Amino acid sequence: ASDQKDAIGALCATHIPDGVSLFINIGTTTEAVARALSNHRNLMVITNNLNVAQLLAAEPTCDVVIAGGVLRRSDGGLTGDATLEFISRFKVDYAVIGASSIDPDGSLLDYDMREVQVSQAIIRNARRTFLVADHTKFTRTAPARIGDVRDLTGFFTDRPPPVEFMDRCEAAGVDVAVAQPQSPEIRTQTNMESTA
Repeated sequence: ASDQKDAIGALCATHIPDGVSLFINIGTTTEAVARALSNHRNLMVITNNLNVAQLLAAEPTCDVVIAGGVLRRSDGGLTGDATLEFISRFKVDYAVIGASSIDPDGSLLDYDMREVQVSQAIIRNARRTFLVADHTKFTRTAPARIGDVRDLTGFFTDRPPPVEFMDRCEAAGVDVAVAQPQSPEIRTQTNMESTA
């Protein structure tokens, strides 16, 4: 689903202004956001994702800060107590997170408890939190709870979510934006204005 993830990443990046600080966590869709930030200026990106760090290392006006922790070789993610302690040192403007599974009741889920703890710390230490996830996350189940849709500012995906989930987003004031892969036109479910 690389085209879908690239479209989600590109749409999310349009809502991140220049000159801000942000967390980007583990995941291929969050990496798509990092790729789409290449035209941004004066960003400070804090990440526990070595792939994100490598993608943004070539950007001369982007400061990249890498969290310490235990390396998960399968995806370049860093987790553990050292990662949690590091993240707690910051308060950033934006967080871009992923999830392995999204329940229609609004629960955001994952498989790895250590990764869940890092995602929770990121949410706590960000002023705005964007979830990026493709439609397949609604067809999976995972046991560990990251949080709830109410923890989000916006949700970026590639297909309209289930009605129950949309209702929960609306009730929580969470904007939902749907990207159309390989299309210059981006269709959004609601208006989501980027604010610094």
